Amino acid sequence: MKAVLLVFLGGGLGSALRYVISRALNSTPPGFPYGTFAVNVIGSLIIGIILGFALKHHSPSSNTALFIATGLCGGFTTFSAFAYENVMFLKAGDYQTFIIYTLGSIVLGLAAVFAGIYLSRLF
Repeated sequence: MKAVLLVFLGGGLGSALRYVISRALNSTPPGFPYGTFAVNVIGSLIIGIILGFALKHHSPSSNTALFIATGLCGGFTTFSAFAYENVMFLKAGDYQTFIIYTLGSIVLGLAAVFAGIYLSRLF
């Protein structure tokens, strides 16, 4: 039951942070979804740091991993919004933004996880 509560609390916090950042960075008229892009890259960096720390120290506290990696990052990042925004770009015929957003999200997301793992070695 404690594990579920940790994931629930982390997920709620992550979702609230995602909402605030998305509202601040996504433009009202349709445009590049900077907010979703930012939370997905930042979330990838955070999970990379957590996983890198776990590898370095042979397992973090399972409570910490549940709260941050599963809960916070799970609530913070948003693949469903990413997919929806890409469908909207395709429907609008905005193939250039679709390609930049999709490839940028994947490449920077993976790079952020690797960077997080690298940064965790410095702690």
